[in-house]
Amino acid sequence: MKIAVVAPARAIDPVVAARAGAFAAIAYPEVDLVFHPQCFASEGHFAGSDAVRAAAFLEVANDPGVGAVWFARGGYGSNRILAAVMPRLGPAARAKSYVGYSDMGFLLAALYARRIGRPVHGPMATDINRGHGDETVARTLGWLLRGDRQGLEPTLDGQPAAAFNLAILNALVGTQWMPDLTDHVLMIEEVSEPLYNVDRMLFTIANATQLKGLAGVRLGIVNDIQANDPPWGETLEAMMDRWCRDMGVPYLGRAAIGHAQTNMVVPFGIA
Repeated sequence: MKIAVVAPARAIDPVVAARAGAFAAIAYPEVDLVFHPQCFASEGHFAGSDAVRAAAFLEVANDPGVGAVWFARGGYGSNRILAAVMPRLGPAARAKSYVGYSDMGFLLAALYARRIGRPVHGPMATDINRGHGDETVARTLGWLLRGDRQGLEPTLDGQPAAAFNLAILNALVGTQWMPDLTDHVLMIEEVSEPLYNVDRMLFTIANATQLKGLAGVRLGIVNDIQANDPPWGETLEAMMDRWCRDMGVPYLGRAAIGHAQTNMVVPFGIA
């Protein structure tokens, strides 16, 4: 399988591509892992201009020779290309998987809302730089290449699911890019936020009309929590219980997804 790597938000260091490519060549000799040159472009915050990033994504998504699109990293920026790319995705784009998390949730959501391809919340190429990063990226590559279920989030039980970074999900609410998640288990994770802001974002989720009809909610990894002054005084579990009661859906417990080495794979829909 040919897997193309693009960076719809921020750029990556060529060292990342070299490390990920070397690991893939050894562990998965059946893969042709190709990093698009756009991954190393730079324009301010982004991996090239909006037009450059959109063109790279469309090139690989519409290429019938590419079996899957693997996002290089998150950051910020994929939302800025949605309007440019979604109407221009052709038949070949519907036959492949798209894997990433964090900011890539914008693209995963838009694709899922339009039933284009197979969006998957899972480790990205840059995760090779984590401690034991080979194990992390192996979850994505194993799922894509061999259908290896060992990398799947262990609570997946045949019920439709979707996974998002909480801040990205908040930004999607009320937009045309938000998919219908009726009867889905929603998994959320967050990084580098104070708990008051996590609580504020949960308020939006609990009151969003677009998120009515969920089968339940799971909380993923919430790490690098920023200090509250004064101290917040409420646990994450208590926050989830409270907001899920307001939402009228069950809180189902934890999930192993998020900005960490232990990030597992969650295909949107039924795994």
